[in-house]
Amino acid sequence: MLKIQLIATLAVAVVAFVLSGMHAGTSAVLGGLSVVIGAYVASLVARRGANKTDASAILINLLKAEAVKILVIIVLLFIAFSIYKQLVPFALIAGLAAAALFSGAALSKLNV
Repeated sequence: MLKIQLIATLAVAVVAFVLSGMHAGTSAVLGGLSVVIGAYVASLVARRGANKTDASAILINLLKAEAVKILVIIVLLFIAFSIYKQLVPFALIAGLAAAALFSGAALSKLNV
């Protein structure tokens, strides 16, 4: 799933670069990578409870992983907005949206 998110992020970044230049392409990459890194950290949190069989424990672990993912995305976006002064907000949101759209549970059934 992370592979699909990276491909979607890079596709948006290339389009943003062609249409609006280097800063837009970089902004799209920053937006997409914030989602990809958040998803990766959440997967690490989710793996900690992989041996649990109780439904409530599985749900709690899933909610913890999702909360960590959202927190990581927020922190990374805050850092991007703080440090990168030539940020193009629309491109950043486009990269973020592309990666987020490909993080759905339906894609977890694909063998990619």
